[in-house]
Amino acid sequence: MDEMNDRTCIVTRRQAEADELIRFVVGPDSAVVPDIKRNLPGRGCWVTADRLHIDKAAAKNLFARAFKAQVAVPANLGDMVDGLLSRSALGMLGLARKAGAVVLGAAKVEAAVRDGQALFVLHATEASDDGVRKITQARRATVHLGGPAILAYKLFPEAELSLALGGTNVIHAAVLAQDAGKAVEKRMVALDRYRGGTPDDLAMLAAVADEDDAAEDME
Repeated sequence: MDEMNDRTCIVTRRQAEADELIRFVVGPDSAVVPDIKRNLPGRGCWVTADRLHIDKAAAKNLFARAFKAQVAVPANLGDMVDGLLSRSALGMLGLARKAGAVVLGAAKVEAAVRDGQALFVLHATEASDDGVRKITQARRATVHLGGPAILAYKLFPEAELSLALGGTNVIHAAVLAQDAGKAVEKRMVALDRYRGGTPDDLAMLAAVADEDDAAEDME
């Protein structure tokens, strides 16, 4: 069977770039298999790369329609995709650490943000509000000074961050703007999008914009 190469989501029927979709194939046992790296053999179908659309595709039996065959959809398909995206992101994070593209600890993270070296920030899910607040203030200050909008993600517990980064009690980390860091960013963005996005970052950027607008009104 030929590959569906137009990359049309089987839920929305909209075409999109490959990074905005997740490819699925049918395995030898007729089970639907997520193809995160987009390199598994066989005919593929595509679903918008977030949990909502994948759950909908499974619930409405859209995989069978796309493949024009009876297929087995794992009951935990959404969790499977989450796990694959998570492991990919953590694995690349570990490689970035070995390449010297990651700094750990609140003080070093804040410094990397303020001097513009940070590409993005990671907070453990257990991070305290106070620790996050100080780094958020640094991120906002960097934008005010004309620097980049450095996003932050809270995707992993401390145990997973520590294991991936070869440390202990890793609560805050900054991935630096190097080639290794950019490879990690792509995977973090994919995982964050899959889980519904990071509203805290959107709120932070909106607040910066509002403050800038207010300052302009006062001039």
